[in-house]
Amino acid sequence: MRHSFYRPYLLWLPCSLILLSGCLNSSRWTVKDRTLNDYWEMQSSRLVTEGGKALSDTNFVPSKWYKAEVPGTVLGSLVADSVFNDVFFHRNLENIPDSLFDVPWWFRSSFAIANLEAGQVYRLRFNGISYRADVWLNGQKIAAADTLAGSFRQHTLDVTRYVRQGENVLALKVTRAAPGELNIGFVDWNPEPADHNMGIWRNIHLLATGPVSIKDPFVETAVDTTTLDHADVTLHVTLENHSDQAVEGTFQAMIGNDIQLSKTLSLEAGEIREMSFSPAEYTALSIDHPRLWWTYQLGKPNLYPLKMNFTVHDEISDEYAMKFGIRSVSGYMTADGFRGYKLNGKKILIKGGGWTDPMLLNASPAYEEAGIDYAVQMNLNTIRMEGFWGKNQHLYDLCDEKGILMMVGFSCQWEWANYFGTKDDQYGAISTPAQIDMAAKSWRDQLTWLRNHPSIMLWMYGSDKIPRPELEKRYLEVLKQTDPTRPYVQSAQEHVSTVTGPTGMKMRGPYDYVPPVYWYTDTLNGGAFGFNTETGPGPEIPVLESLKKMIPADSLWPISDAWLYHAARGEFHNFTAYNRAMDQRLGKPANLEDYLRKAQLLNYEGMRAMFESFEANRFKATGIIQWMYNASWPKLWWQLYDYYLMPTGAFYGARKACEPIHIAYNYGTHSVEAFNNTLSARQGLSSDIGIYDASMHKVFGKQITLDNLAAQSTLSLVKIPENLTLSPTYFLDIRLYDSLHHAISTNFYALSTKPDALNEGKSTWYITPQSAYADLTLLQQLPAVHLQTQTSVSQRDDTTFVQVELKNPSKQLAFMVHLDLKNKTLGQSVTPVFWEDNYLSLLPGEERTVSGYCHTGDLKGQPPVVQVSGWNVR
Repeated sequence: MRHSFYRPYLLWLPCSLILLSGCLNSSRWTVKDRTLNDYWEMQSSRLVTEGGKALSDTNFVPSKWYKAEVPGTVLGSLVADSVFNDVFFHRNLENIPDSLFDVPWWFRSSFAIANLEAGQVYRLRFNGISYRADVWLNGQKIAAADTLAGSFRQHTLDVTRYVRQGENVLALKVTRAAPGELNIGFVDWNPEPADHNMGIWRNIHLLATGPVSIKDPFVETAVDTTTLDHADVTLHVTLENHSDQAVEGTFQAMIGNDIQLSKTLSLEAGEIREMSFSPAEYTALSIDHPRLWWTYQLGKPNLYPLKMNFTVHDEISDEYAMKFGIRSVSGYMTADGFRGYKLNGKKILIKGGGWTDPMLLNASPAYEEAGIDYAVQMNLNTIRMEGFWGKNQHLYDLCDEKGILMMVGFSCQWEWANYFGTKDDQYGAISTPAQIDMAAKSWRDQLTWLRNHPSIMLWMYGSDKIPRPELEKRYLEVLKQTDPTRPYVQSAQEHVSTVTGPTGMKMRGPYDYVPPVYWYTDTLNGGAFGFNTETGPGPEIPVLESLKKMIPADSLWPISDAWLYHAARGEFHNFTAYNRAMDQRLGKPANLEDYLRKAQLLNYEGMRAMFESFEANRFKATGIIQWMYNASWPKLWWQLYDYYLMPTGAFYGARKACEPIHIAYNYGTHSVEAFNNTLSARQGLSSDIGIYDASMHKVFGKQITLDNLAAQSTLSLVKIPENLTLSPTYFLDIRLYDSLHHAISTNFYALSTKPDALNEGKSTWYITPQSAYADLTLLQQLPAVHLQTQTSVSQRDDTTFVQVELKNPSKQLAFMVHLDLKNKTLGQSVTPVFWEDNYLSLLPGEERTVSGYCHTGDLKGQPPVVQVSGWNVR
């Protein structure tokens, strides 16, 4: 009987006809790599005829099936089909029964082949099935669930004898993971989706070649880090002869327009041969004046095109195209026993955040590009992927192209019994021979799949724990065989492996609210020393427009269980420390508007201080990863921008802190410091430092000339005098100018004569509580200010540029001024949005011009308007 929560897919679409015809370079063989993404249907096995042959035959016509999103998950497809609506609003997720996914689901599509040629080879490549699948092609079972299993396994099947000219029908019966199986997981970042990410979550490819195929190419680069003017390139590639007779042919490779390689060889029937082309044999691979790959702050992320083919009798049997970067990544240990990293021989302070895919694994290319563009906008240089996220390599390509480093590794989903579903110990929950084998093979598949991306600077095969020794040895063997060029780490947490020694990382928290001073003065836990692989000041509350999309209007105020549902899980299912700090430091909020303005101040100052403290202590501090970077669903914790791509105050605090040339206040030493986050020294700089009381009377001023600000350095400029007469809440305005007296960094702090104090004796793994609170309550008495604003708009190509002239005509401070770009007609905020500054403060009489931009398409054909608000702006 049909359940009421099913909606049949009423508008039947014909199955995909993917024509693999045509020849490249006049080859008699079809040579193509085609993703099979279009026109899939799916249905629960409860509601369709069982029997693989019927479901996978062209004579079978699905009726009342759902349109399936491939790649994607079953639940993601049901949401896209409006079977379930507004699943992230309030508690609607709880209305989706887990039992719906207790049985397998069928997926079905078809492709067409125009012509079958003698010697033509066809293969199906499955990049990711969650969790296992039986597979039929044209009514013939070609793979069973006992072998095609593992969310991170990749399988390639030769289907030459099963394909036929014309329409071909592909069907999969997919079963979700059981407890103890190495599935995709989100841990405490969001509720577990009811289908446990069941589905075809990565692409299926139809590969067509001649008798010999090219697979698993790997470009190994070695840079002379002393001169940065020479590099050696080694190309590794595997050739496979799929025929039953010997084949003679020629392998050719071209790097850019200048480097060409060629080798004629013979392959025996069924032979698989691994080949290497090294500078010792091919001198063209010894490159002078290479265009190196850098992060975007340190140089250009240069990429080289590589094209390869194998010809038989001058006809192309297979070809392959990719890009790679010439760069060197290496690691070192500090005197304090923490890991640090180098790019092209230069020490680099890692500054980034922990990435997550959307809960339904339905990230669009535009969503991923917005996320990486945001990293550039925030002046960050690294994304940490805990779990091999991404349904394809698009996210990695973006990081290659835009110059963002990536730390890539497995999730702690597999380390804790409450998430994995079976018993754990100090080594995690992977314990049986079968689990160990699955983990090792998954590791091999992922490294082989991703290793050509120059953006990947570190492999991480453990998260909260370290693998048990027998599994770690398997991981190390895979590293040796597939990628000996990159650093690796056993865990994000501090451990000592019996196989490889200390990890050199730290994961001591915090994950909940701590005041700005924490990052400078804490010397035991998450403070600015060592490599902190995941940390942050806890909740990052979004703006009202986003809150309304997840919380019912009658539950928006006061804070209710509806808010908690969208908090994190476990110890973080509350706002206790955050709200206490708000009450004590800023005063109890009078209403929702008051709460949200205070929340953005906490977000901003906390994130700014965290990144500034690590810059101030480089390279005693070697890395900082904000937990988290983005949002898997609409939530209130751990995000620099929310699920709807709206930046929080934390976003702009991070952007401010990580400016290339920056001026900052050190909460620990009460000093003003200048940072150079680039590889080039700067001369002729000057600074202007002013301290104001709550009435905006200037009580201290100083101008300082900086003769030289060395590359990647911190320079202390002045210590704030202790004998100043200050109000309990006072302000610090600091500015840095270039040689032409153009402002290159401005920074503004609300400070207190009563310091925040920490109770480190009561620290836990996730928070250090406070024993005293700063007094910033005079902020509540700031007089209202009416700003004068003028907005100009221009457009170039597909980008709309906005420039806002702000003037504070009053004698009062305009505090935390917020610019919101909106669609004028719909009144909705435009995202993604890229402001050069936000949540800024204007001194009495000050004028400032702030620029921003958005993608024109995101305006939905309507004119933009900028809404200006702020702490005391009316």
